[in-house]
Amino acid sequence: MKIWLDGALRDAGDARVSVFDHGLTVGDGVFETVKATDGQPFALTRHLRRLARSAAGLGLPEPDLDEVRRACAQVLAANPVPLGRLRITYTGGVSPLASDRGQVGPTLVVALGEARRRPDTTAAVTVEWTRNERSAVAGLKTTSYAENVVGLARARAAGASEALFANTRGRLCEGTGSNVFVVLDGELHTPPVGSGCLAGITRQVIVEWTGARETDLPFDVLDRAEEIFLTSSLRDVQAVHTLDGRALAGTPGPVTSKAMRVFEERSAADIDP
Repeated sequence: MKIWLDGALRDAGDARVSVFDHGLTVGDGVFETVKATDGQPFALTRHLRRLARSAAGLGLPEPDLDEVRRACAQVLAANPVPLGRLRITYTGGVSPLASDRGQVGPTLVVALGEARRRPDTTAAVTVEWTRNERSAVAGLKTTSYAENVVGLARARAAGASEALFANTRGRLCEGTGSNVFVVLDGELHTPPVGSGCLAGITRQVIVEWTGARETDLPFDVLDRAEEIFLTSSLRDVQAVHTLDGRALAGTPGPVTSKAMRVFEERSAADIDP
């Protein structure tokens, strides 16, 4: 396995990041997860733009997106897999053991892991913890993922693959690593980014390609939604067949099935929409 670390490809066994890296000590970093099919990354330009936005939101130096793109290409070429999870991580670099950043500069890591196609349907649960839509890092894809680790562990313990959060106002927000869509009276809705959710790349193209409405929704909309589905880079469009133990009949429903079909066809026709 070859990994890109700070300017060069390295064997995975030789790739070393300092124990004083700010991404490790305080979670001061941003990242992107990109689906790669037969060595081709999907929507890489959109992912790189979001990486830059997240870095700016944390106050990190602007990443060299040409270098990141080159690193992705070299990692994909060096590690051929049918379906891969391409992970780009950009941190504050070696720093003091405190919140202040050091002067060494950022760390860039690009790695690839083999992935499997997700099932078309899954189970999810709701959790009592909330997203803070007024947080300084709301909407940024940061490496501070402990909240998601706890939420996902709750879901796994219940036999589900995702946990869904409200925000502090009791509005529907997102999953631990996914965006959520609901069908109401035959119409497709998803929370706006103002809810505190991440502006997911798959979410973005589904909104553009299906005309889904960005709607401020109460959390209990999940109890009356006709259909629910999740989106993420590795899930694509995945229907929810069971929520908190309640089965949703006819999953995937007609609106979800159409979204699945549209995504599959259009993503196959344009690898970098």
